[in-house]
Amino acid sequence: MKRKRRISQNSTRITKSFRPPTSVMNPLMKKDSSGTKRMLKVLLITIFSLIISVSIFLYVLSLDLPSLNKLEQISPAMASQVYSSDGEIIYSFFRHENRRYIPFERIPEHVIDALLAVEDREFHSHWGVNLMGIVRALIIDLRYMEIRQGGSTMTMQLAKNLFLTSEQNLLRKIKEAMLAVRIESTYSKSEILSLYLNIVPFGNQAFGIQAAARRYFDKSVEELTVDEGAMLIGILKGNTWYSPIRHPERAKQRRNVVINSLVDYGKLEEENADTLRLKPLNLSLVDPHEMKIAPYFTEHVRRQLNSMQDSLGIDVYESGLRIYTTLNTDMQAHMERAVTKRISWVQERVHRQSIFRTLKETMNDSAFNALSTVQVAFAALNPQTGHILAMIGGRDFTDSKFNRVTQMRRQPGSAIKPFLYTAAIDNGYTPADVYPNLPTVEFNADGSRWTPKNYDGRVGGERTLRDALRNSINLIAIRLINDITPQSVIEYIRSFGITTSVRPYSSLALGGSCEVIPLELISAFGAFANNGILVKPLSILRIEDKNGNVIYEPRPEGRRREVISPVTNYIMNSMLQDVVSRGTGYPIRRDFQFFYPAGGKTGTTNDFTNAWFIGYTPDIVAGIWLGLDDFQYNLGQGMAGGVAAVPFWGEFMKAVYDSVEFSKHQFREVSNIVKLKLCSETHKIAGPFCPSTYEEVFNPRHQIKEKCDIHTGREIQNNTRRRTF
Repeated sequence: MKRKRRISQNSTRITKSFRPPTSVMNPLMKKDSSGTKRMLKVLLITIFSLIISVSIFLYVLSLDLPSLNKLEQISPAMASQVYSSDGEIIYSFFRHENRRYIPFERIPEHVIDALLAVEDREFHSHWGVNLMGIVRALIIDLRYMEIRQGGSTMTMQLAKNLFLTSEQNLLRKIKEAMLAVRIESTYSKSEILSLYLNIVPFGNQAFGIQAAARRYFDKSVEELTVDEGAMLIGILKGNTWYSPIRHPERAKQRRNVVINSLVDYGKLEEENADTLRLKPLNLSLVDPHEMKIAPYFTEHVRRQLNSMQDSLGIDVYESGLRIYTTLNTDMQAHMERAVTKRISWVQERVHRQSIFRTLKETMNDSAFNALSTVQVAFAALNPQTGHILAMIGGRDFTDSKFNRVTQMRRQPGSAIKPFLYTAAIDNGYTPADVYPNLPTVEFNADGSRWTPKNYDGRVGGERTLRDALRNSINLIAIRLINDITPQSVIEYIRSFGITTSVRPYSSLALGGSCEVIPLELISAFGAFANNGILVKPLSILRIEDKNGNVIYEPRPEGRRREVISPVTNYIMNSMLQDVVSRGTGYPIRRDFQFFYPAGGKTGTTNDFTNAWFIGYTPDIVAGIWLGLDDFQYNLGQGMAGGVAAVPFWGEFMKAVYDSVEFSKHQFREVSNIVKLKLCSETHKIAGPFCPSTYEEVFNPRHQIKEKCDIHTGREIQNNTRRRTF
């Protein structure tokens, strides 16, 4: 019994103490648990490392991306627009990107719909990146083993256009996505749409929808029809491949794809779409480099802007400025028509000369045309404000950008005489003073003799200063300048704003010892129309930045000054009106029936090299020069200012006054002017027996006192006695 109990106890002890190890009990369970832990650990480390690596990678990438501050100040290059005084855009200055900003609210809804329909229908629901779109694009790219679809949202496209290159690779796509998220967090959806449509390239140097509308259809975005808007949006897929200029059929097909997308997007009825698909493109192309309206004036403005860039801190070609100018497009059109109509007759007269007939046989056509082309400088200003209203600086801007109105210097001929006579009147001479019309001998600076002559060759008798100016009598002008001295005349010429070389010789009376810039001479004549007040020429009224802030406006101080008294001006104005009414400018009245108050002066230089007419009304002062660029050649025998130049002025002014609406005035009256009736024979105060009289005007300080001493009544008594006997 005891042995059994002992054995039983031992067996119990053995049973309790003999437990196999776990690996022996469940080896598979032990192995799986340990491997899972290791795998989880490795996976966690891998994920963590991947997160760290991606974070570092994205951080490094972000260093190359623009900051939030820069994103908030997106400012793409904008073309600066030049406006006429009547609100027409006459040109845009740009360096590489012809971009014109247009606010979002001015973009038609059908343009926005077309853009979303073909580019990003989920634009309003994503946050810059469309994951489903990327997956779809990735599947297609993997299928064809090349990048066929990018999966880019419009925001990503905007990011690319703003800050990235156009290369196709994964790195750029990641940057696009990062930037797109930043942009979406910075701007509203409408702001993103506005940025997109104002920035993206439409080909042919048109950047932004507004520039594209002007480039392809010559209209503003607001004026685009649905099919026109669809064509522009269609270009975005590839502005070279779908260029309507190079590939119109492709552009039309792509336009119709956009129209189909509008139908599918629920923004266009199928019935309307059928009609739109059949429409031609109807392009109205505008070359952004071509200056169609007033090219010489526009170039004059550009040169001024270039000189102002540093002081204003602007870039004319990228700052999106609005430059408001003085140009009147109607007057410019009338000036161009006048030149076109009249220039052919002058050109024919030039070609008739024997020297040009000979040259034509020995020169090729291009060289001959360059040499023999009659050039023109023509400008019109408002004498009260100095505003340049119209300008033509040459026959063809594409052939020669040299502006003969502002850059050329030529002898003025007799067009300088008004300043000689002004100096005389201002120093006590009167229009009734009499000078002998007799030959004289002058000496040049080198001691050589010079014998001036009248244009018509006539000499003899005595003529009043009024008559001498009216008929441009050279011999009297020479005697007059010798009396008052050339230096005193130069002082008056300078006071009238002429800055070019003027030499103190008697030939100055005929414009022979000076050269003038046409614009300065025209401006100087403006003082006669403005009661003796000279106003500097002005072409830029104001400049606004892209936000509409005025950054430049010319100050009125220093632009206006009185150069002669109202009394002297009244007398000179009276004498210059005589030139138009009865003198060398008479064709204006006779041939053009222009009867508004007007004064002016013709000018002709030796051998008819230069022909001038500068004339004015109370509202407009305009001047024209005709000649050849090479002053070795001339316009031909008899082509004086009154023959060659006056018809241009008459044609222009007649058209302007007949059709352009502006305030038309009379010349101002001056209260302290003395008007006397003079004897036509003695040019003294007329008596009751003078058979012929005329009225003359005087400065009260210099009025004549002498009465006619020939027609006293005695000659009547003597004649009566002779008849009695």
